[in-house]
Amino acid sequence: MYESFYGLTEKPFSIQPDPEFLFFSRRHSLACAMLEYGIRNRSGFSVISGEIGCGKTTLVRHLLTQLGADVRVGMVYNTHQDIADLLEWIMLAFEQPYEGLSQVAMYDRFQRFLIDEYAAGRRVLLIVDEAQNLNASALESLRMLSNINADKHQLLQILLVGQPQLNDMLQRPEMRQFAQRVAVQFFIPPFELPEVERYIRHRLKVAGRSAQLFTLKACEKIAEATNGIPRSINILCDTALVYGYSMEAEWIDDELIDEVLQDRATYGGALAAS
Repeated sequence: MYESFYGLTEKPFSIQPDPEFLFFSRRHSLACAMLEYGIRNRSGFSVISGEIGCGKTTLVRHLLTQLGADVRVGMVYNTHQDIADLLEWIMLAFEQPYEGLSQVAMYDRFQRFLIDEYAAGRRVLLIVDEAQNLNASALESLRMLSNINADKHQLLQILLVGQPQLNDMLQRPEMRQFAQRVAVQFFIPPFELPEVERYIRHRLKVAGRSAQLFTLKACEKIAEATNGIPRSINILCDTALVYGYSMEAEWIDDELIDEVLQDRATYGGALAAS
């Protein structure tokens, strides 16, 4: 719609996670380095957390592109379940048979899978998204799975990805034993004002436009309205481009952002990254 008008090759502010658009703020760069370090050093547990829309999923997808064929990855998204169901989802994530097996039999089958992968020279990485939904029993089950070793090497590495409540859970006294197994723990905060401007310009450049489009004052308004949350920034910027296109505006300035925000306040349409 507005792409050709503004000299873009694609929409720059989609809310779908896309590693090609990943913007490395200082904290994102640190998070990526820490996670890669944890994986390459066979750390048992790594934890990455942040508010909804802060770029956790995009960062993880970028990380996966950096891993070689010697890492077998399984991802679990459905964390609203009991222990037995969680083990089934883990088996499914690694394409292992589980139907008709008891919990003990599944554990044994999964252990043999880990040993086979180790013998083949591959590491196994389990990524659990929305991990703040796991209860203490499920986390303890993951800890038990991570105890599987061979020749002093840990056979399963686990990356927990979740909202800040995940950190709160790990700080509980009853979770002390689990927390001691966490080798890498990192929180991704929202962008600060200078990062918001660079983020917007970065996404526009990836989408084909190097010339400035959003004024500095517009970026300041966007940073204030979105609290620096990337997904909320994307929603507001995308809407602003539609407004700008309809007005044939050469620039997206602070007055146009004010109009978008006023219309949202009057007629509805939250910026929350839900």
